[in-house]
Amino acid sequence: MSIKPKKVLKIIAGIVIFFTLPTLLLFGYMYIKYNEDLPVGIHGEQADALANKMLDALDYEAYKNTNNIEWTFKKRHHYEWDKANNICNVYWKNNKVVLNLNDTSKSEVYIDNTLSQSDSNKALIEQAVSYFNNDSFWLVGPYKVFDAGVQRQLVKTDSKNDALLITYNSGGSTPGDSYLWILDENYKPTAFKMWVSILPIEGLEASWSDWTTTETGAQLPTFHKFLFFGLEIDNIKTSN
Repeated sequence: MSIKPKKVLKIIAGIVIFFTLPTLLLFGYMYIKYNEDLPVGIHGEQADALANKMLDALDYEAYKNTNNIEWTFKKRHHYEWDKANNICNVYWKNNKVVLNLNDTSKSEVYIDNTLSQSDSNKALIEQAVSYFNNDSFWLVGPYKVFDAGVQRQLVKTDSKNDALLITYNSGGSTPGDSYLWILDENYKPTAFKMWVSILPIEGLEASWSDWTTTETGAQLPTFHKFLFFGLEIDNIKTSN
């Protein structure tokens, strides 16, 4: 017996509603619970002083003198970053990109350990840049508060503590993103809130509390809690 077209449409509509309605309700709940407007703070010397206190708490000199950093992000992407020369080997699946961060056109692509001359190299290099920009920020984000194009503001939280609002007006994959660094009594980051283009809810918070002191003295995170998810960073190694 054949099913009438009208009944087929009802079945399809029912399936769509069954899967999308809970998602919409969850999004609505999260939006009401978490969405925040971007705060406005104080520019200038006070903001810069707070940024320097945060860097001191993290031993910025040790990080600055670290020439090589290796790590794995979420067990999917592996990095060998020659920070001194701004070259990073980016590994995922069967791909390896020797990423020249100063001039990406000089990057090399390897597929199954073989140097590639394929037309797809450009897309793989762009993918490697995107991975690096995202995954390295989850590793070294606090150390980037004085990068070129960065705007700093001192913000008072609801508990009247000082927090550092950072806006990246240029650079990276998503210029315009803002992050509010939440600091402990020693000015070490414990979390940040995000106003970023890739998230539909503004002001979502992720932890920065699982720190490790590496071989060079640089302090780097090993895990971030973000809503219901965990972002694991392992195989961290550093050298001068």
